[in-house]
Amino acid sequence: MIKKLMAIVLILVFAGAGVAAGLMFKPEAEVELAEMGPCGDDPNAHASEKTQSMSAEITSVKDENISFDYVKLHNQFIIPVIKGDVVKSVAIVALSLEVEAGTTEQVFAVEPKLRDTFLQDLFDHASLGGFDGAFATTENLIRMRRSLKESAVDVLGGIVNDVLVTDIARQDN
Repeated sequence: MIKKLMAIVLILVFAGAGVAAGLMFKPEAEVELAEMGPCGDDPNAHASEKTQSMSAEITSVKDENISFDYVKLHNQFIIPVIKGDVVKSVAIVALSLEVEAGTTEQVFAVEPKLRDTFLQDLFDHASLGGFDGAFATTENLIRMRRSLKESAVDVLGGIVNDVLVTDIARQDN
């Protein structure tokens, strides 16, 4: 009889400990998680004043019904996803730019610098875990596109309206 009673007491104690641990390790409020994102803090979250003012200009340009050209960058971006010292997978991203009409040649004139800047942003994204797990979530892609757009505005100025992810894939090793 005491063995049965002891088993019931132990079950209740461990169940209570489990509930207490669950409450103690409960995640913070949804608002704070939404601000941080699934990949952690964004190193590009603190944009320069120049980028912020250009973003304001771009917003006003959208309202004026200006037509846009779409410039597909010639090659895909290949980003290694490294865990420890081993390449665990490779992410492949194809990008296009939405720019003001008639400015396509300006994009191609600085494409090497633009590709270098985009590669740095994509490597940063990968190092934050942006290509791990469910890498194509809406929040993850928005964060990546925002970072790429800020870089494009830094290189090309206000002619950039948006950065479009036209293809994205991950190949695991």
